[in-house]
Amino acid sequence: GCSGFQYTMDFEKEQKDGDLVLDQSGGLKLFVDPMSAMYLQGVTVDYIQGLQGAGFKFINPNAKNTCGCGSSFSA
Repeated sequence: GCSGFQYTMDFEKEQKDGDLVLDQSGGLKLFVDPMSAMYLQGVTVDYIQGLQGAGFKFINPNAKNTCGCGSSFSA
């Protein structure tokens, strides 16, 4: 992304070696690779709907800078 690191999410059927597994309510499991986990400590993910569409919003207390669209950050 334009500020450095970029947030991405994908669907996975199973975890990969070394993944951190977070069990959420409703049976949802989140898999986070070890490299990304260190940059995502304390991150909150929210789903928002607005005039410009809907999507996930990442609130990262560790981000020192973010881009205007909010899809990338620097730590």
